[in-house]
Amino acid sequence: MMKLLLLLSLVALSQCLVSKIYLRKGKSLRKSLKEHGLLEYYLKHNPYNLASKYFPTLAGRVSSEPLENYMDMEYFGTISIGTPAQEFTVLFDTGSSNLWVPSVYCSSEACTNHKRFNPADSSTFESTNDSLSIQYGTGSMTGFLGYDTVTVGSIRITNQIFGLSETEPGDFFYYTPFDGILGLAFPSIASSGATPVFDNMMSQDLVSKDLFSVYLSNDDKSGSFVMFGGIDQSYVSGGLTWIPLSAETYWQITMDSVSTSEKVLACASSCQAIIDTGTSLLAGPSSAIADIQSALGADSNGEISCDSISSMPDIIFKLNGKAFPVPASSYILESDGSCILAFEGMNLPTESGDLWILGDIFIHDYYVVFDRANNRVGLSPLS
Repeated sequence: MMKLLLLLSLVALSQCLVSKIYLRKGKSLRKSLKEHGLLEYYLKHNPYNLASKYFPTLAGRVSSEPLENYMDMEYFGTISIGTPAQEFTVLFDTGSSNLWVPSVYCSSEACTNHKRFNPADSSTFESTNDSLSIQYGTGSMTGFLGYDTVTVGSIRITNQIFGLSETEPGDFFYYTPFDGILGLAFPSIASSGATPVFDNMMSQDLVSKDLFSVYLSNDDKSGSFVMFGGIDQSYVSGGLTWIPLSAETYWQITMDSVSTSEKVLACASSCQAIIDTGTSLLAGPSSAIADIQSALGADSNGEISCDSISSMPDIIFKLNGKAFPVPASSYILESDGSCILAFEGMNLPTESGDLWILGDIFIHDYYVVFDRANNRVGLSPLS
């Protein structure tokens, strides 16, 4: 009863704030709630989402999923699968397309310290005879596919196909703070032809707009989220720059160059890049990364003097004719008195050449909108 009363209070307050503050002063609901000491609860228990079963008229088709910031390197949130719900933490990954979680049939050590899905405990689970095998840049899994109800934020997706791992070789997934992965890229790269979660959100008319947006906090701060079906306008005060996709596989775009304000460092004649929430660093062809390290005065391992950070230039990624700078404070990682460039050599061949990966180091500085309706990506600088 107390929770319901608190929800009623939050709903009433948020309606009041929207009508009296947002419309008058242009202040976001998030900022207004923060001023009233209610932001943390609102983000965790969005009243429009939790109260929808009590107040159906409040149920919208925009849902914000809070993400936990793990050392500025990985961002994950909680979803549920099955009836009754079994909860899992998953990495929301724009660089892959499958949803999978560990299962009770998994024999790998990586599954012993993570939550495991038990099909026998779900009345809505439907098994298949289809196998699943996924190889990531780090780590891999094998298993089988099944169907069940999946809930992400306030969005309930029925008959969602997902993977149940049986093996997770090596030790990579043993040490990850999340249980599984929820891919947000295109169906064309989904293993075993599985329909991605966001495609089912769209086809089942569960989102108001066929897009989602991402904010990844930096400096161990909280507040990260992925918003399905909407854009938080308080993060786009400087407007959005739209970049058309060059392929409907990953969220792939054409990059004009990588440079400082004085000279081009790599990708001089344009290249292909992807914006990937599932990759921590900035990655590119090994030879190009070596050139960047050399130009910035780092050694072959990317190590650099911490004393030089203040004098280091911005690295500018030119996309669709516009410059998107990343400052040294973002692309240099400091730990225990040592500093290293957040660039990683990785050869990821495609028909259009080796891909660059603009991972979390890039996304920290921009609010990103992934627009499936128009096959484009929107970027807005964060202050």
